[in-house]
Amino acid sequence: MGVSELTRNAVDVLPEGALEGKLELGRPLRVKLGIDVTSPDIHIGRAIPLQRMRAFQDEGHTGVLIIGDYTTRIGDPSGRSAERPVLTDEEIDSNARTYLDQAMVILDPARTEVRFNGEWLSQLSYAEVVRLARTVTVARLLERDDFAKRMAAQAPISVSELLYPLMQAYDSVAVEADVELGGTDQLYNLLAGRDVMEAYGLEPQVVLTTPLLVSWDGKKMSSSEGNNIPLRMDPEEQFGRAMRIPDELLPEWYRLVMEREPAAGDPLQAKLELARFIVRRSHGVEGVRRGEDHFTRVVREGRAPDEADIPEVSLDGGDVYLPELLRAQFGQSNSHWRRVIEQGGVRIDGEPVRQLELPAERLAGAVIQAGKRQFLKVSAS
Repeated sequence: MGVSELTRNAVDVLPEGALEGKLELGRPLRVKLGIDVTSPDIHIGRAIPLQRMRAFQDEGHTGVLIIGDYTTRIGDPSGRSAERPVLTDEEIDSNARTYLDQAMVILDPARTEVRFNGEWLSQLSYAEVVRLARTVTVARLLERDDFAKRMAAQAPISVSELLYPLMQAYDSVAVEADVELGGTDQLYNLLAGRDVMEAYGLEPQVVLTTPLLVSWDGKKMSSSEGNNIPLRMDPEEQFGRAMRIPDELLPEWYRLVMEREPAAGDPLQAKLELARFIVRRSHGVEGVRRGEDHFTRVVREGRAPDEADIPEVSLDGGDVYLPELLRAQFGQSNSHWRRVIEQGGVRIDGEPVRQLELPAERLAGAVIQAGKRQFLKVSAS
């Protein structure tokens, strides 16, 4: 595999010619990707840099997957107009546990080194943090578009947000990265890694960025927007969401997700092929059968799914917070499901429900429909 295959779909490979120099070292490269655990899921947009890591792994290089259990406690300011909400330690730990299983849908476990950045960041003394802070000026930090826009709007910027790119950069020092991967929104953070590595006497990493995947609503795919397709979402919902992609986005999705050009012809057939690819990668051939059968029955024919295909949950009694029940079964966030309920998108035995909290007895024996394609049966107590 040549450099062109390793850098397929790359937007930036910086500095120019540096990757070729790294490949000539005659040893396996350490190819880093850091993921903050801000949501329970890795979606297929986030999987695009994972696919680049897999390409390097297939050539004998080592993928260094960093789970940002520590940096998540600060929150990446990239592309943000306000500071990210702080997750609880329990939420961060729960999300972190789910990420490894999801990442291995793409990666080769035998060539993956998994690290949690709390391993080194939590051990930094105050003096070491000050040393790290000396590697970059405030003026350089404020060159970032997101910070510049917030300053112009007189919106607050916390000192912890200024420290975020330095902490992510220190990850590269800790693992001695040769290459760092990330979306185009991470370019500033990745370049900061080069500066910090040099300040610590290390050979700076090569930076490789990949495009951000645009979802069916025209926005960047994001768990917080609810327009994502998680790698471990059930096959029925995965298939249905893939079928929502507008025809005009199909070429981009083929290039970024399937890494090939779509065949000329019927857009519906191209979309079916895309949906089958996404589900097969996560769930195999049986998952494709389930997803396509469900889509045909529920979406194209407008019928309810077979009762045997509806997942079932039992409740212990008391009051049930409906957004939390739906989040546990279908993913997304409590706030996402709260919005869906308030907009009338959740039905119990066919009737819209707008209450967020219901007694378990009200749900016993009922079928809950969330959106058009997701169903849940509550076993009678």
